Amino acid sequence: MKVTNEITKLENSAVKLTVTIAKKDVAASYNESITKYAKNIQIPGFRKGKVPVSVLERKYGEALKAEAASDLVEKALGDVFETIEEKPLPYAQPTRDEVPVLDLTFSVTYDIFPTVKIESLDGITIKEPVVEVGEAELNKELQQIRERNAMVLDKKDDETAAKDDIATVNYCELAEDSTELEGTQRQDFVFTIGSGQNIFKFDDDIIGMKKNETKEITKTYGDDFEDKELAGTTKKIKVTLTALKVRNLPDLDDELAQDVNEKYKTLEDMKSDIMRNMEAIRDRRINEIKSNALLEQLVEKYNFDLPKSMVQAELDHRWRMMAQQFGTTPEQLDKLVASSGQSKETMLTEWTGDAEKMLKSRIIVESLLKDRNITVTPEEIEQEMESIAEKSGVSVEEVKKHYADPRSKEYLIDDTKEQKLYKELFGQVKVTTGDKMAFADLFKR
Repeated sequence: MKVTNEITKLENSAVKLTVTIAKKDVAASYNESITKYAKNIQIPGFRKGKVPVSVLERKYGEALKAEAASDLVEKALGDVFETIEEKPLPYAQPTRDEVPVLDLTFSVTYDIFPTVKIESLDGITIKEPVVEVGEAELNKELQQIRERNAMVLDKKDDETAAKDDIATVNYCELAEDSTELEGTQRQDFVFTIGSGQNIFKFDDDIIGMKKNETKEITKTYGDDFEDKELAGTTKKIKVTLTALKVRNLPDLDDELAQDVNEKYKTLEDMKSDIMRNMEAIRDRRINEIKSNALLEQLVEKYNFDLPKSMVQAELDHRWRMMAQQFGTTPEQLDKLVASSGQSKETMLTEWTGDAEKMLKSRIIVESLLKDRNITVTPEEIEQEMESIAEKSGVSVEEVKKHYADPRSKEYLIDDTKEQKLYKELFGQVKVTTGDKMAFADLFKR
């Protein structure tokens, strides 16, 4: 079948594809369709397969022409999409003009993957934060390990609450006349004293209390208090301490290390492994910060439009992920959000800017990978597995086992290609020394 096509670029990474089919192919398709019907259709007064074509055309002509045109269009589109670069996005159905019966030309409009050409990296400067991992960071991690492996014991009834104890309380707000305010009661609330993990921040106020003791507390919150609903207010709260536990922390020794992981023989083994892991995490995070800074500047320098269907697909994906996090369906999440006085449309609008920035960053990366022909060899993947094993303190065999699944292996290949790209880009832009930063601050947004 002889088919010609013409692409017209539209706004927002959309195109209009106009297809023209040769006259002889149109006629052949129509003749094939009517011949097929003539052989199989049964009309009163005629034997099966003996209906004259003229009778068929008079009775079903328009329908036969429409069917032949539709079949021809579908086949032509399939052939054209195999040969052109401007293919439709998988999540956006092309919009087709109404197909004239046995016309020679028709058009479809659809979104395509955006293209961007990164011609220069001039003017891009990246600040690389300075982060040290030392004794303070190691000791903090060791303390957390002790707390995770602690035994929790009930305190005696005559013992008082102290910082770092685990308290269980009932509390409520009180009115001016000291009556309980309806709807403010909270039962069996558990938190660690000193952590500040309670709305009213009454940690210091319950220190010294005993089990089953009740106390009325008056708290005044400054205008800059973190909870905006409490900021600038004074609250009277009644707290009853119903249970009190203490963590019995294990000694920091070889025995604890062996309990944490059988691969550790001594405490020093565990310390070395922790330091190695923290340094690897630090390096990955710094590379991520540098990569994000680079992409943010590239998005600003090479701005381009996104297809509306691509943005909508990303927003739909985020909505489904949010529903999954809440353990519900997207439809049920719609109702849950609506019942809280918000709307899905408002939330999606708020997410749009971040979604567009992410999509543009992703498209720039894909474009750079393609334009720079970034590839990785099996040997480079082998080296990457060895590097992962060394940084993680595990054997190469364990790493290979982890990436044995084809999808996991593909992820490793893609990630290695991207890291190769970033290394190349970092060598071509200006990278300066940034501010000193604490290890924990690296992971704050």
